Amino acid sequence: MTDMFQFFTNEVLLDPNPMHERLVADAARQGLLDVAYHIVDSPVGPLLLAATEEGLVRVAFDRQDHDGVLAELAAIISPRILRAPARFEQVTRQLEEYFTGERHAFDVPLDLRLARGFRRAVLDHLAEIAYGNTESYAQVAAAAGSPKAVRAVGTACALNPLPVVVPCHRVVRSDGSYGQYAGGEEAKRALLTMEAA
Repeated sequence: MTDMFQFFTNEVLLDPNPMHERLVADAARQGLLDVAYHIVDSPVGPLLLAATEEGLVRVAFDRQDHDGVLAELAAIISPRILRAPARFEQVTRQLEEYFTGERHAFDVPLDLRLARGFRRAVLDHLAEIAYGNTESYAQVAAAAGSPKAVRAVGTACALNPLPVVVPCHRVVRSDGSYGQYAGGEEAKRALLTMEAA
């Protein structure tokens, strides 16, 4: 029966239709939906959300090539990927609350399997940087247990699989300048400006 399921292709399906919804429900019921995804609009552009049964596993900005991100997830986690917006009601609501300033921290299950070792330690610390605050790469390196690993913190932030939700945008250079960001400097500026308001 699995051959009747449409798994990952390079085509991102955006229009809801009843047949697709039945397909998603059948795949989930039979344990064949390993990665669900949804694309939501935001003030920093379209965001791709992807989740496993464990939780949110990936957030990607439009400039990161959503099709390419889905291909990576298919290779790393499973090719059994379907668009399933209903699975994202909680995170979508929390993102809306965040972008309107009503929410200062996310409370959704996360699947952090895409980050290991020092990168995982960095992500664990990023969640502790309070809304409206920033820390330098050096401060994050020290907090993650490796004070000399400033460049590695930059890499961990650049490869953060869950930007916005795990707030790597709150990490800035020691001189206060923004530094690099997966969503681009304008997105980082917009997020920090919103949080500072």
